[in-house]
Amino acid sequence: MTEQDPTTDVVAAAATPEPGEVIGHHEGMFGVSGSGDTSGYGGLNRTVELPGASTPPYGGWMDDVAASLATASKAAGVEAAVEKVVVHRGEITFFIRREDLLAMVKLLRDDEKLRFEFCSGVSGVHYPDDTGRELHAVYHLLSMTHNRRIRLEVTMPDADPHVPSVCATYPTADWHEREAFDFFGIVFDGHPALTRIEMPDDWPGHPQRKDYPLGGIPVEYKGATVPPPDERRSYS
Repeated sequence: MTEQDPTTDVVAAAATPEPGEVIGHHEGMFGVSGSGDTSGYGGLNRTVELPGASTPPYGGWMDDVAASLATASKAAGVEAAVEKVVVHRGEITFFIRREDLLAMVKLLRDDEKLRFEFCSGVSGVHYPDDTGRELHAVYHLLSMTHNRRIRLEVTMPDADPHVPSVCATYPTADWHEREAFDFFGIVFDGHPALTRIEMPDDWPGHPQRKDYPLGGIPVEYKGATVPPPDERRSYS
């Protein structure tokens, strides 16, 4: 395994970010106000801002990855797949159109100049004020050949929470996609068994969404039972 490119340390200075995108404003703890809170958190007042797109040079090996990905995607006929590139806190994220996700992950895995062979995780994010892009799926990729890490990010609206499953390219994404489905309601089309992974099958809603109730609801595990083996869910 090769050593990490030392120019990584100056990436933040090399990349030029555009102004961030303000998508909301929060007052108080979790947006709650007028609760009589005496902890001090009730006085919180902050703007919700997403990092803006970055313009090259990004710095060090990140420019090599971006150039190789642009060349490979053009050859594959999906040159418009990358919506924007964000370099933030020394890390690079490629925002990918969801209809081009499967083509892009195959390029990232197989192209000899990229070789991102391993997907170490798939995360869900919910931004209720990011109109038309409320749900984000984030893919964490590792190149063991080149010792590099990048992220892919795909957005989708609440009204159409679908994105293609990458399990055929990265089998390790299987349970990660199930978790993002369970907690955020993101539907990974083509997944071999897209079922809840931690919450009970009949659990209402998706608990890590920001519109999920924080309290004042019945204890939903009360009276729960474990079905006999012959009635449990089968994966065969």
